[in-house]
Amino acid sequence: MANVHDVAAYIVSRLGNMSTMKLQKLCYYSQGWHLAWEGGPLFSSKIEAWRLGPVVRDLYSFHRRRISVQDWPPGDPEGLTEIEKSVVDDVLDAYKNMSGIQLSELTHQEQPWLRARGAVGPGANSTAEVSLADMLSYFTALGEQSRPF
Repeated sequence: MANVHDVAAYIVSRLGNMSTMKLQKLCYYSQGWHLAWEGGPLFSSKIEAWRLGPVVRDLYSFHRRRISVQDWPPGDPEGLTEIEKSVVDDVLDAYKNMSGIQLSELTHQEQPWLRARGAVGPGANSTAEVSLADMLSYFTALGEQSRPF
């Protein structure tokens, strides 16, 4: 299993400079689709249901106070297996043209984030964990409804 820093480094190596919000959401979608397609997590780091969408605190700790990133020194893009790279590549092909804000808005319509937030108001802070089981269920069902990529 890769670690989230390796996933982030791989994404940045493929797409170049991007907002930290976009990087966070691409890691979230990589985790979700990996769960659905491979039956297990891509990385072990917890995802939290923040007000602007899913956030991996392990990534946030590194990019805190930065708006964008152009590299990811704590990770190694070669730390991913070929299968892991393939999943992330499919995710990037599907979501790369969306901005961080568009990706955030998309996550706000999806069950894993909504469930984790529960009764927390739209603008309120939350550190509730987005459940891997909810992600697995949601992304598996989404893939069965239509071919997303």
